[in-house]
Amino acid sequence: MRVFVTGSTGFIGTALVRELLDNGHKVLGLTRSEDGAKALTAAGAEPHRGDINDLDSIRSGAAGADAVAHLAFNHDFTDFAASCETDRKVIETIGNALAGSNRLMLITSGTAMAATVPGKLATEDGPTLSAKQFPRVASEETAQSYKDRGVQVAIVRLPQVHDTRRAGLISYAVQIAKKSGEVVYVGDGKNRWAAGALSDTARLYRLALEKKTSGIYHAVGEEGVSAKAIADAVARGMKLPTRSITAEEAHAKLGFLGHFAALDMPASSAITQKALNWHPTGTDLITDLNNTDYAQL
Repeated sequence: MRVFVTGSTGFIGTALVRELLDNGHKVLGLTRSEDGAKALTAAGAEPHRGDINDLDSIRSGAAGADAVAHLAFNHDFTDFAASCETDRKVIETIGNALAGSNRLMLITSGTAMAATVPGKLATEDGPTLSAKQFPRVASEETAQSYKDRGVQVAIVRLPQVHDTRRAGLISYAVQIAKKSGEVVYVGDGKNRWAAGALSDTARLYRLALEKKTSGIYHAVGEEGVSAKAIADAVARGMKLPTRSITAEEAHAKLGFLGHFAALDMPASSAITQKALNWHPTGTDLITDLNNTDYAQL
């Protein structure tokens, strides 16, 4: 397969490009920089210049591919709604380019998009939040609308994806801790976040692309790791104290992360594992946090 990958030089994208190439596929990787183009070429992929704000580059990349894996997202959380709208427009552009071809459009979302009952695991076949409740859900809604227009639509929902260099939203919490001199968690810290190793996540994307059919997949290796366990691991690595704060304090202390800090977001991947014959084998989150070089993170 020739796969057009947006976000091809990012944290997950780089791992996916390597995974695809190692398994005999060709990669057309979207990149906005000369350094990115050189890295893709060195890896054995073909660079495609452009970015998520250049819809013409998105359109041409998608048109010439057997499948599209859309991973790019603007992580400027100062205007999250605008970033989500940009993502929706990119998905719309890809969908229009693939319409009527029965080719696969794979998009990236998050396990937090699932509308969960408190204390219950988010599942692939459960209800989903609406875009009015959380703006990034518009990405899933837009993608799903192309199933009636001759496009196979796959959605990969990410938990906290990690290795020893990055760990999803936790990486932003580390930056805040560096400035404040403490690692905080909300209440008793019993709320949980699902997690997945980077290597497992890249493999899941590849398997979903190779399946070539519609589906919702959770890249979950661990169903839920407590906020307190995460805070303790980060604090050990940074040699900082931990402190419990209230949900009200979280918004002032953590900025955009305050919205997520108290959420209980466990998720299952049982359906995904069966559908893709995918079995997570990567390192667990706490082990990676224990082996992280926080001076470099």
